[in-house]
Amino acid sequence: MPLANAAFPASRNLSNIDIEHRYRLFIEAVHDYAIFMLDPSGNVTSWNAGAQRAKGYLPDEIVGRHFSVFYTDADIAADKPTQLLATAVSQGRAEDEGWRVRQDGSRFWANVVITAVHGDDGALLGFAKITRDLSEQRRLEELERATAASTLVQQARENEQKRIARELHDDLGQQITALKMALAVHETELLQRARQEARELLRSIHAIADQVDSMATSLRRIAADLRPPVLDDLGLEAALEWLTDGFEQRYGVPARCEVHVQALRLNDLAAISLYRVVQEALTNVARHAQANAVSVSLSANHRYCHLQIRDDGVGFPAGVMQRPDAFGLLGMRERIAQLGGVLSVESGPGSGVTVTAHVPLARITADGSA
Repeated sequence: MPLANAAFPASRNLSNIDIEHRYRLFIEAVHDYAIFMLDPSGNVTSWNAGAQRAKGYLPDEIVGRHFSVFYTDADIAADKPTQLLATAVSQGRAEDEGWRVRQDGSRFWANVVITAVHGDDGALLGFAKITRDLSEQRRLEELERATAASTLVQQARENEQKRIARELHDDLGQQITALKMALAVHETELLQRARQEARELLRSIHAIADQVDSMATSLRRIAADLRPPVLDDLGLEAALEWLTDGFEQRYGVPARCEVHVQALRLNDLAAISLYRVVQEALTNVARHAQANAVSVSLSANHRYCHLQIRDDGVGFPAGVMQRPDAFGLLGMRERIAQLGGVLSVESGPGSGVTVTAHVPLARITADGSA
């Protein structure tokens, strides 16, 4: 079917001038694409509304100028505009993606197609150029890549903390235990000798033993903060209960943990991410909230897992909620975003803080399904 009939099936007797006029009206009406013509030398001969919107030039500001004005200095130095026209002549069309320059000097990422236009006698009449602004698509792709990279970094860091925690527990912890046993043996030997000098030494040994006990306690706490063994051994539900119990014992703030799920089989990233959110939230409570009570709840329905940490403390000062990095909120949001979920924070002066996360089960279960 001839192109004219395909475009205007009800107007079979239109003259070439009428058809050309309608095509020009059609092109000028397009706003989402920059569509314009170049002469054989690359000078702009027509300019549509989409081109004005994308590049910022009015028709009388650009018609007659060489199209290289849209290219960066680096592309001009590399003679890219000339090369694209040469490719269009030799191959019929040329396609390219890269940075383009608007009238105000700002840049945008564009997909460009240049098509050579020939007359009936084969002579080159010029070029048709279509430019599509891909800036938003590129930003989304970069965001996706950054999110994926952040997830990999987060996983690598958690794996490294897991390794360090195991080494602390298995290696250094065993050495401390051996040291404690050696001190006990010496204590027994000295008691058997039952001399006054030995009794004096016993006091020193007891002091060393107390220091060893303190070291062992600190070691267990540090290792657990890096990677709680209960998380790997018993799962997130038990880990949250262990975490809130430890918080209450350490800070003297009553903490309640409510788990309303039936054996969620979470993947490793989900388990450690949800655990870290609770850990960070409880750390904020200890440092800033001046709370009298705190609660942690974990629940799920057929589609979503819900996590909430609530305290009755002083709440956020006015204006803090506008800072996404305040009190570790950025890190918590990133962890939940990596799971495909959303984290929200509600607070006000004197009304405490409530941190809530909603995560789709399909993204966090071990088998990828609810």
